[in-house]
Amino acid sequence: QVHLVESGGGLVQAGGSLRLSCAASGRTVGNRDMAWFRQAPGKEREFVAAITRNGGITYYADSVKELFTISRDNAKNTVYLQMNSLKPTDTAVYYCAVRRLGSGIYYSINSYQYWGHGTQVTVSS
Repeated sequence: QVHLVESGGGLVQAGGSLRLSCAASGRTVGNRDMAWFRQAPGKEREFVAAITRNGGITYYADSVKELFTISRDNAKNTVYLQMNSLKPTDTAVYYCAVRRLGSGIYYSINSYQYWGHGTQVTVSS
């Protein structure tokens, strides 16, 4: 079992930055791909970014490409999401997730086995 705790969310003005962290416990996640998803009120949860187990490859949703950066520190069992140039449309609850071993496409919710409870990000205009 893996327990994930997100932190770093908050209220920020448009154009500002936030850095989210996701700390894993219970089992190492160094051998698992990980990702960030987000869910805005009234909308489905959507893919934001993913990173392979060794951090060598990253994937981003088109809406956040070149604005957000996903990274990880396997020694700390932690994954990060640096968010720059935030927009009001980035307002959502952000979740980190651990991908199932041998699972399918990286941007599908069904490919992920463990989820955190989320951290709220609110961007004011």
